[in-house]
Amino acid sequence: MGMFENKIAVVTGAGGTLCSEIAVRLAEEGAKVFLVGRTAEKLEKVAHKIAQLDAPKAEIFACDVTDKEAIARLGELVAAAGGCDYLINGAGGNNQKAMPSITKFDPRELDGTLPEGERGLYNIDTEAFESVLKINTMGTVIPMLEFAKQMAKKGSGSIVNFASMNSYCPLTRCFAYAMSKAAVTNLTQSFAAYYAPAGIRINAVAPGFMVNERSKNYLGTVEDGLTKRGEQVISHTPMGRFGQAADLVGCVKWLLNEEASGFVTGATVPVDGGFLTLGGV
Repeated sequence: MGMFENKIAVVTGAGGTLCSEIAVRLAEEGAKVFLVGRTAEKLEKVAHKIAQLDAPKAEIFACDVTDKEAIARLGELVAAAGGCDYLINGAGGNNQKAMPSITKFDPRELDGTLPEGERGLYNIDTEAFESVLKINTMGTVIPMLEFAKQMAKKGSGSIVNFASMNSYCPLTRCFAYAMSKAAVTNLTQSFAAYYAPAGIRINAVAPGFMVNERSKNYLGTVEDGLTKRGEQVISHTPMGRFGQAADLVGCVKWLLNEEASGFVTGATVPVDGGFLTLGGV
């Protein structure tokens, strides 16, 4: 039997590089997985991978995780299948429009005389800023509230949220993203304390710089050459490489498994190759 035989897992952000890998590995261990994300086409590709395994059939549900009514409809489907045992809250992200292009204040941003193509903190799109805060915070809270109800009825369950190294030490230009990921770490602690009497454990992972198509564009790769920012990241990472989606899987499995981590709740575990261990000097 697999580690998660006869369990039901809901994975948000399941069309992305990291959570698609987690979803496939949970299915491989016997879990019935509900794949949740904005784009059905991406979810279908993950479901197809799972269909190649000796695993329960994955279900697809395309929605915005900040839409309470949509998440409630998803909750009904999951409840009909037996109720949620595990929730992986991986949906989230950043928005370039919410980010300045410069890394420190320039007086020219106040009078609009920055060079063409550059923008300071006073020139960003505040609606985009708010959208980043919403997807990373309420996009975590709304699924937690919905599926914690089902776990509470069972008397057990485990939730893994997605924080970030930005939760501890914000990167330059990532104001909204860092704010929201710091909030994820905090809400993981407060929700963990609240739901402990219901037998629900709530933890988080804090991924470092992980390889995906987007990261290759602005960081490069160790194998094929790094950008200037990529060189800075690698020089600050003791393990000397970027993370792979597979690097997260073991940590997530450990946090879900009651036998392995049954006395762990409210924790945020960095999975960053040691990035947070260096002070930069």
